[in-house]
Amino acid sequence: MLPTMATARILVVEDDAAIRSGVVACLELEGFTIATAIDAASGRRAALHGEHDLILLDLVLPGGDGLDLLAELRRQQVRTPVIIMTARGAEADRVRGLRGGADDYVVKPFGTAELLARVEAVLRRSVAANAPLPELVIVPGGEFDLGRREARIHGAVIALSEQEAAVLRVLAAHRDRAVAREELLAALAHGGGIDRSSRAVDMLIVRLRGKLGPDGESLIRTVRGCGYQLERA
Repeated sequence: MLPTMATARILVVEDDAAIRSGVVACLELEGFTIATAIDAASGRRAALHGEHDLILLDLVLPGGDGLDLLAELRRQQVRTPVIIMTARGAEADRVRGLRGGADDYVVKPFGTAELLARVEAVLRRSVAANAPLPELVIVPGGEFDLGRREARIHGAVIALSEQEAAVLRVLAAHRDRAVAREELLAALAHGGGIDRSSRAVDMLIVRLRGKLGPDGESLIRTVRGCGYQLERA
């Protein structure tokens, strides 16, 4: 079962008792189920053998470095989303963490509102990336056959790339709202081969709209400040 905000299980790997208790209290107040670890060894055991929907990971831990632990988890095929928590806020550290497999990065000291916003955003992206997605999508003037990677618009058959089909699957699964660029990136990242930036998503949308011709702009609407939304049939 995919997690919701009320059922998500979060592992907090943090050695500082004051920070750990504050993070735990904040998350439990929002209804999350929390497990904790206080060093690299216990964090490794909990991440490898527990069931968690999100890991909050400190970088400076007794017995090991958080980035080394993250790298080991990814080598062990642990795909649980990870938010790094650290006082090391230099750009090089952030880039190293994100390239090492982290899903987000929060710099200490941080406020509870920022932490909750990042937790909720990563959980939303995780749900979107793992949700069952449609293969046949009806749109005004035609349909998307995502199994065959084809669009049939007003009788014309248009071939779609793997990335274009992936974008359309996510948009089709959430037609009731705008889908943020970060959610689209999360889905695309599973297939690899794409730059992890919102600009990459924008350019992919432009190419996809171009393929769809005059209907492209109306079928895939830009929702200012939010992302993109697929037109309903």
